[in-house]
Amino acid sequence: MNKKSTKILIALAGVFLLAVLTYQIPAVKSRLAWRLDVFQIYIKNTINPVGPVPTALPVTPQVNTSTPLPTSTTVVQVVTPTSTSLPLPAQVSMKSPPYEKQTANNCGPATLSMALHMYGWEGNQTDISNLIKPVTGDRNVNPEEMRYYIRTQAGWLNLEYRVGGTIELLKQLLAANYPVIVESVTSLNPADALGPTDDLWAAHYLLITGYDDSKGEFTIQDSYHGPDLTISYAQLEKDWKPFNNLYMVMYYPQYEEEMKSLLASHWDANLNRQLTLDLTQTAISSETADAFDWFNYGSNLAYFSRYEEAALAYDKAREIGLPLRMFRYQFGPFLAYFHSGRNDDLLALTNYARGVTEMSEEAWLWYGYGLYRKGDFDGALKAWQKADSINPNFFEDQARKAMQLVQ
Repeated sequence: MNKKSTKILIALAGVFLLAVLTYQIPAVKSRLAWRLDVFQIYIKNTINPVGPVPTALPVTPQVNTSTPLPTSTTVVQVVTPTSTSLPLPAQVSMKSPPYEKQTANNCGPATLSMALHMYGWEGNQTDISNLIKPVTGDRNVNPEEMRYYIRTQAGWLNLEYRVGGTIELLKQLLAANYPVIVESVTSLNPADALGPTDDLWAAHYLLITGYDDSKGEFTIQDSYHGPDLTISYAQLEKDWKPFNNLYMVMYYPQYEEEMKSLLASHWDANLNRQLTLDLTQTAISSETADAFDWFNYGSNLAYFSRYEEAALAYDKAREIGLPLRMFRYQFGPFLAYFHSGRNDDLLALTNYARGVTEMSEEAWLWYGYGLYRKGDFDGALKAWQKADSINPNFFEDQARKAMQLVQ
């Protein structure tokens, strides 16, 4: 080997060594690992596309879901919030928290971190995700996990979440100096596509810190798109709907009575669901009812353990058509099909969800239950072990509790 070849080999070895050392830097490793993961998923789905959400299997006896399902007979006593006795200001603008750009799949922890900074907290999204989303590849953080973080790591605050929120309620909370987190829809960057047929539809948390009636818009802190952005009231209502108009608010314990007054009838979690169930029942009766109206109706029924009715509502939502990532974020159909004895639908839907989002502890948990009910105990155990590996803290170890059934 001549000297020139030796120098080239030494140079290449140096470049390789530098690349290896650079990859060990946590920020670089996280970013590159995420891009590699996205690339692998894209190639897999190019070869074997996921396809649309599967429609429900035939149900016996056949039920006509084109007409409203049975309504609740619960008597609801509505409480009017005392805070509405005074007109709301036309504009509210809170001091923005330090902006935190989310890392991969981390909009929940990043948004919660920004909200906590408005209450004097000094941590960051990594502190939160290390507990509730310890594996970077985990694609979702649900509201219950975010509340769990507050109750266990920031006990000097309370966090409550409800459904059925309205633009007026958001404004009331903001006017009372409470920032609000909402779960809504975002459009992903094409670089984050799962494959060539990806609809780029995804769930996203937003922190709302102000509003302006003259412009008809909210000020938002968006961990994916940027700080101090604005969104119109109409657009937020559209993007909010697929998640049952879910909102989260934090407050100091000594101000709980004020929060009760602001939320009024929606302070009680069961009454909040009943009121929202009634609203979604009205929505599905409309000729313009869409898949999200039916899905929300199913979720509100499932909350009250009305699983057979919920399953039929979810059937209708699937028939109309849902985004491919829907079951990355919402798991009511898994409960409904399991508890109504429709195991084949449970397996079909959880199998689809795993195809879209392989790193989903919820999908693996319920897939395991479907296999267990089918008699495949070995398969169920492997599914629950997978769920446990994705999030060892998942719902206080639900996967490990499930594993006890076959051990």
